[in-house]
Amino acid sequence: MVGEGTRAVGAGVPEGEAYAAPVPGPTFAAHFHLPGDPAVAPYAYGRQGNPTWTALEAAVAELEAPGEADAAAVVFPSGMAATTAVLFSLLRPGDVAVLPSDGYQLLPRARERLEGFGVVVRTAPTGADAQLAAIDEGVRLVWVETPSNPGLDVCDIRRLAEAAHARGALLVVDNTLATPLGQRPLALGADLSVASGTKALNGHGDVLLGYVAARDPALAAAVRAWRTETGAIIGPMEAWLAHRGIATLQLRVERQGATALAVARALRARPEVSGVRYPGLPEDPGHEVAARQMRHFGCVVSFTLPDRGYAERFLAALRLVSDATSFGGVRSTAERRARWGGDEVPEGFVRLSVGIEDAEDLVADLHAALDAAGDVSSGAARAT
Repeated sequence: MVGEGTRAVGAGVPEGEAYAAPVPGPTFAAHFHLPGDPAVAPYAYGRQGNPTWTALEAAVAELEAPGEADAAAVVFPSGMAATTAVLFSLLRPGDVAVLPSDGYQLLPRARERLEGFGVVVRTAPTGADAQLAAIDEGVRLVWVETPSNPGLDVCDIRRLAEAAHARGALLVVDNTLATPLGQRPLALGADLSVASGTKALNGHGDVLLGYVAARDPALAAAVRAWRTETGAIIGPMEAWLAHRGIATLQLRVERQGATALAVARALRARPEVSGVRYPGLPEDPGHEVAARQMRHFGCVVSFTLPDRGYAERFLAALRLVSDATSFGGVRSTAERRARWGGDEVPEGFVRLSVGIEDAEDLVADLHAALDAAGDVSSGAARAT
């Protein structure tokens, strides 16, 4: 089997043809010529399929489940479109689902919608013991994020998959933070791997994208049918840009992970910084489990500053890091996460996404911003 970088470069790319472009351009078409029986047509109408989607889906399937012929992926116009497609296509009134209580902040909104349709929803914090306790014979679907967003807690995918399957439930893993090069949930026993491709998969901050990957063709077909029936389709240009970005995924993942570890270590040495979380740190509470199931630990580091004002001064003083709400891109971003009001985090909690800048420059920028934030607070204290 080829290496990660080789696989990323060639994922979903067709065999070369004389005088043809190495990567086909996007196909813009609302409909396709359709003689004869539509049931055998590879493409008929733009809401049902598009060759540019097909290439991207082949690439994602190759990354999430390399070498598995039955693996399939379905792409969506955003991570939440992929998330809701799974939840609403596979759950019925009366079904029981377990969702993380500390996951992505729009999950509670999805929970409200599910409950409105008669689905019973339980929540549990990320971590095997709490999530295992929520799984019983009546559960239909278990949803986990590992590492979780934004707290970076980790759960044991294999252990949860075994528990869910023993009770007839499906396990779905949000793999956004890890990426398919950092972690392969399907190989660890998960039934579905879901991600916001907006983040590291595309990596350039210019495309909204989501996907669902499965080894069971029936599960993929159910999610694909939901996409067709609801019209939650991605544009061909966005699909093409995302596919282009995958070629550099391994380079970005490796560099960002190495820099994130350096950043986490630097932050741990600062007295004003507390609660540094990064699964790649040997001291991190989730490191032991993460080291068993992850090959790369991601680009996100979280930490807490003394209070809201301190965090805001820190963010304003950064020069290489933008104050933005996404993560996974080539440019570093950070934000005070509590400003959204949906996460149970301290007011000074910061989620930092490490880009591909030189590690030394990024660490220096963080130190300078921390110094500036501290100087301002010291000056204010002396003035009073």
